[in-house]
Amino acid sequence: MRFIDKIFLLLFLVVVFKTLPNRKEAVCNTASFYIQLSDSTLVEKLQDINQVYQDKKFDLALKKAFTLLDSSRNNNREIFYKTNYLIGSIFYETLSFKDGIKYFRTNVDGLLNDSLLLDANKNSFDSNLLLVQNYLRLGSSYHKLKERDFLQKYRDSTLYYYNKVIDFNNLDNNYLEAKARTYSNLSAFYINDSLYGLAEKYVNLSISIHKSKNDKLNQAAGLGNLASIYLIKEDFNLAKKIYLEGLELIKNDNSAKAVRFKASLYANLSWAMYKLKDYKAYEFQEISYGIKDELRDTEIRGIVKTIKAEYDVDTVKKLVLKEEENKRLKNQRTFWMLGIGGLIIIITLLYVLNFYKLRQKNLRLELTQTQLVQYQNLEKIKSDTQVRILNATIDGKESERKQIAETLHDSVSALLSSANLHLQAARGLFKGDIPIEIDKSQHIIKEASQTIRDLSHTLVSSVLLKFGLKYALKDMADKYSNSQIKIDTRVGETRRYEQNFEIKVYNIIQEFINNILKHSKAEKAMIKLDESDGKLYLRISDDGVGFDKKKIIKKEGLGLNQIDARIQMMQGEFHIDTAPKNGTVIKVILPILEKKKINLV
Repeated sequence: MRFIDKIFLLLFLVVVFKTLPNRKEAVCNTASFYIQLSDSTLVEKLQDINQVYQDKKFDLALKKAFTLLDSSRNNNREIFYKTNYLIGSIFYETLSFKDGIKYFRTNVDGLLNDSLLLDANKNSFDSNLLLVQNYLRLGSSYHKLKERDFLQKYRDSTLYYYNKVIDFNNLDNNYLEAKARTYSNLSAFYINDSLYGLAEKYVNLSISIHKSKNDKLNQAAGLGNLASIYLIKEDFNLAKKIYLEGLELIKNDNSAKAVRFKASLYANLSWAMYKLKDYKAYEFQEISYGIKDELRDTEIRGIVKTIKAEYDVDTVKKLVLKEEENKRLKNQRTFWMLGIGGLIIIITLLYVLNFYKLRQKNLRLELTQTQLVQYQNLEKIKSDTQVRILNATIDGKESERKQIAETLHDSVSALLSSANLHLQAARGLFKGDIPIEIDKSQHIIKEASQTIRDLSHTLVSSVLLKFGLKYALKDMADKYSNSQIKIDTRVGETRRYEQNFEIKVYNIIQEFINNILKHSKAEKAMIKLDESDGKLYLRISDDGVGFDKKKIIKKEGLGLNQIDARIQMMQGEFHIDTAPKNGTVIKVILPILEKKKINLV
């Protein structure tokens, strides 16, 4: 063994010996963790954690809740169950639904079997209400998982727990509130399954409860859901009437929640009016976007930390014990640091000599790595150049299409309308029979105007330019759906973005839909679009024949290569999940390019 190795071994043994914990001390530290707390102290701690949760500081609330969970387990079962529910709710709010389900189910099992708790607290603790709240959270969690993963088992679990809430007959306001939320969730559940009769039934039950409690805000939200059912069924007159009724209920409510509801109601009302060819729709659409922009400017958007379910009570215990251990080690560290200080100096000198030898070797390695990096950079420049050339071609095509569309719509259509007016005026100059050539000319002009409108819409969607992505996608789905394929859309709370950005996103989606129509042989397709944390999340799926991804990607030319280049230039992400006979799922994530604000002087 070399001399330097012996020195390192000696140092290691000294450090280990000095830092070994005293067994007796460790036992005492473990026992000190289980401090008996009074009921009033536990209640105060739960109230404090709940306030932190309400402030959306989920990471801090979760850490405190795990500590309280352990303290209350044997001291106060009521606090234990309420803390368990709060932990599950934190996971629910941070979209960790499977983690939250564990805590809600633990509560349900405990509340149903803990007879001692029910007997001891029958006058102060409504365990049935907490049971109902856990049932509702379980149903909502499985509902979210069903919407995300499309699995039958989640559908069955969703209905099972929602029905558990409905089975309670208590007329207390808290129970009625839970039922109203359940009815509202069931309505959304059946809308997604296209069972509009059941959806209408449950949303009316929800509205009835809110009306009996004179809760105008939630009543307006329910009316918005009811109107949306009629909007989907294309009963636009009834949808318009109900949207206006909902807006009337909250017209004087300026709370943050009411303002959000108004924005949504105005947006959907504008679409219904557009379909009725009532072009006051543009006015309501601007109101909606004005509200959304104001909310975006005034809201403080916090970044919620992701916390894993593995952070359990045992982890909290370990952290507490570790803090105690660190205090002990700090005292020991002063002693042995002085003792081995001289030894460290000697080792440092030896290390410097060894480092010099290693440095010579590393210089040779760095030279080789530099050559490799230079080669990789050249390849990257080549690849980036190819992508930029392809995107420049696409940008030029999009710009040209937009310019042609605007010219056709604004200039040529206006000229044809003017010619038609002149012919109409000429008809009045004839006292007798009007020459047939005038009728034929007007018919030709009318046909030409329609052709130009259709061509303009084909080049750049007029619905996209007027209303934005949400309604342009609805229009695309309506246009391409037929007896052989049904295309559905699910668009979240999107806004108006920078116009060229909207056109690029629309063209990407249109290219994917064209591929589905040409090649997939699918019967159903779904376009999902949502915004989160400054990004657009796009998911397009179909139940068609799928394809071999490796073979398609190797092909040259337009198609997927063109789309991939476009997404790269937009600094986005692009993933395809497919296989022969297994359908296709396409996922795209794009950083949002915001609409430029106009400062008025």
